[in-house]
Amino acid sequence: MRRRVFLRSVAAGGAALTTAALAACGQAAQTPTQQATTAPAQQATTAPAQQATTAPVATAPQAQAPAQTTEMPALEWDMATSWPVALDTIFGGAQTVADRVAALTDGKFKITPRAAGELAPALQVLDVVQQNAVPIGHTASYYYVGKSPATAFGTTVPFGLNAQQQNAWLYDGGGLEKLQAVYAKLFNVIQFPAGNTGVQMGGWFRKEINTVADLQGLKIRIPGLGGQVLTKLGATVQVIPGGEIFQALQTGAVDAAEWVGPYDDEKLGLNKAAKFYYYPGWWEPGPSLEVQINLDRWNELPKAYQEAIKTAAAEANITMLARYDARNREALKRLVDSGTQLRPYSREILEAAEKAAFELYDEFAAKDADFKAIYEEWKVFRQSIYEWNKVNEAGYTNYAYSK
Repeated sequence: MRRRVFLRSVAAGGAALTTAALAACGQAAQTPTQQATTAPAQQATTAPAQQATTAPVATAPQAQAPAQTTEMPALEWDMATSWPVALDTIFGGAQTVADRVAALTDGKFKITPRAAGELAPALQVLDVVQQNAVPIGHTASYYYVGKSPATAFGTTVPFGLNAQQQNAWLYDGGGLEKLQAVYAKLFNVIQFPAGNTGVQMGGWFRKEINTVADLQGLKIRIPGLGGQVLTKLGATVQVIPGGEIFQALQTGAVDAAEWVGPYDDEKLGLNKAAKFYYYPGWWEPGPSLEVQINLDRWNELPKAYQEAIKTAAAEANITMLARYDARNREALKRLVDSGTQLRPYSREILEAAEKAAFELYDEFAAKDADFKAIYEEWKVFRQSIYEWNKVNEAGYTNYAYSK
């Protein structure tokens, strides 16, 4: 309330802020149910048309002049996340956003990331942001395919785009703009890419799997559309937050589980619960993470603060991938040296999974207009960038790795 009074008084004075500036979780924390009751009911429904039009053009953030912070409001936001703090690289994406926003606003806009479970359960970040119980969150969009299968494109889909290709599609291929329109319409939320893990590993298994038959009845922890593909292949899928995977795998509640890659998997101790480590993670070839902001709260922000969030998210998107690429190599060596059995997926499994994946996409497109609108253009982009990368990326890689 104080923030809104401040903004109204500044607007009335006219001389304080420029036109450009105005244009554009601890045990004591409330449970998500308690928080949701404080938000107006209409905020959890479709966003008004005029709000959707306020979403910024989906381009990579440009360098900005220093914000005129001397007359900007002092704001403090809590950020719900889907991550344990101990996973410093993935939680670090949320922290990078917070640190950069503070730096760009001379400390006037403070965002505090909270671990999964403090402000919301790990898989309900979008829910509390949509309800305006929390203004901002950091999560993976494919956790919410039950709300709309189109959300999967915000993170990744099986046999989709790697990290570099995903960024090309989001920032220059129209992907982010299309996703923002869907988020505004369905959730009253705006989102920006804010991290990427790179191609993930294919999970930890208590026994070897070589054929599609080996997947029959297999209990595996995996989220997003990858889980639905494995369901089509006969597996039994569960979605479990990261902090609970080790116990589920160790006790046999699941027979297999995937998380991210060697660096984070080692931190979770998954190598102590299962012996066989498969690659590649065909269901997550380049998964983006994102910051999600309630659209009403976004529209209240001064333009300079909006630009700070966009710039901070872009930095998190770059630095998280760099950290994973640098750290996974050494972590994988430690895992193998300690007895982990590294195994490639068989071609039989990969081909069956790819076939099932595109059958699934066609099914979604036939019954979900939002998914279809994104999927048809995404599929064309995927084919064209694959053709280009066969020449440049694969050409160089095949030579370099052949020596």
